[in-house]
Amino acid sequence: MIQEVDFVKCCPANNMTILVMSELPAEQRSRIASQMMNYGHLYAEQVGFVEKPARPGFAAKLHMAGGEFCGNASLALAASLASERSLSTGESMQLTLIVSGSEHPVSCRVQKLDKDYWCEAGMPVPISAETAVIPFEGALLELGIVRYGGSFHLIIDIERFGIERAAAERLAKLLGIASGANLVGVMLYRPSAGEMAPLIFIPSLDSLVWEQGCGSGTASLGCYLAWIARAAIDTPVRQPGGIIQVSVSWDSESIGGVTIGTAVGIVARGKAYVEGTVHYSMQGGL
Repeated sequence: MIQEVDFVKCCPANNMTILVMSELPAEQRSRIASQMMNYGHLYAEQVGFVEKPARPGFAAKLHMAGGEFCGNASLALAASLASERSLSTGESMQLTLIVSGSEHPVSCRVQKLDKDYWCEAGMPVPISAETAVIPFEGALLELGIVRYGGSFHLIIDIERFGIERAAAERLAKLLGIASGANLVGVMLYRPSAGEMAPLIFIPSLDSLVWEQGCGSGTASLGCYLAWIARAAIDTPVRQPGGIIQVSVSWDSESIGGVTIGTAVGIVARGKAYVEGTVHYSMQGGL
């Protein structure tokens, strides 16, 4: 059977994100997301499913296909909701989302730019940040580990510890299987240039993607840098698809709060056809 679903495709730092606006049963999400992410379909790095919130005071509920938290998808949804308000250039709005993988509501601020939207989101504060040395493929690899409830990100300084992308992929898969986490990120960080190449592995979808930009990975990098410095951090992080700003407050001996921000474009709205023969139609972007 072919299913018709409404979607919005957004572009936060070129991290192409599909938001499925039709409410669907939870058991269908993984199948539909895998199909929509394919090159022969809408093609994106991630898919989120939008629902009406059950509680008052929230703009929407976002559930990622793998149950993970996604910062860029949160920004994308904030931009999509703001686009329905017909904001004037320079006008801004605040909204609060319920997002999978986050124990707390996600507060967002959106400002209309000439074409796109500048979006900021408060991110989950990690459970811990630490430096560790692990054995990997016959060598000892020093890295940062930023842990959340069901996921973690590794921060690898590639100026100190060179690691090829293929090896990073093997590391992500190995740790994803061994840990039972719903998401493993490997952030290859070049401090001298403030650059990061983000790799995300979602075991439940068997999805391994070098993303153009990663909001959650950017937040983790900022948290790790703040933990190392024992001080607040406010810095742009260059990634293949663009720049994501991260701000981390430091409260005495721990991280106080985390915010990311970047420009988000809305490139398409339309109806997609999933399951069976794949066809889709799109209406031009805004």
